[in-house]
Amino acid sequence: MTTYDPDNILAKIIRGEIPSDKVYEDAHTLAIRDVAPKAPTHVLVVPKGAYRTYDDFLSRASDEEILALQRAIAAVIKVEGVAQRGYRLVMNNAEDGRQEIPHLHCHVIGGAVLGSMV
Repeated sequence: MTTYDPDNILAKIIRGEIPSDKVYEDAHTLAIRDVAPKAPTHVLVVPKGAYRTYDDFLSRASDEEILALQRAIAAVIKVEGVAQRGYRLVMNNAEDGRQEIPHLHCHVIGGAVLGSMV
């Protein structure tokens, strides 16, 4: 996973080519419900820029984009009502991290007691 694929499914969703169940959106981020949820709350928070992994994002994104991603995650946690009981944030990165879609995204998972970490 060395180059960004502009035809990945998240890029197509961001461009509006594929429909999604939107939870939150701002100028730099989009949050959508996962199509194969692992818990009652399973939302993907995605930067709109072409970033493959978290380190790619941190090295190339503007401060405004980095802050927007963090605030979008916080907004999803609030909208979904998982703050009090707890939730998990997951970012899979590259091959060893089992990243399936080559576009950075954060899973916000909650709404139930979650299993072990790995």
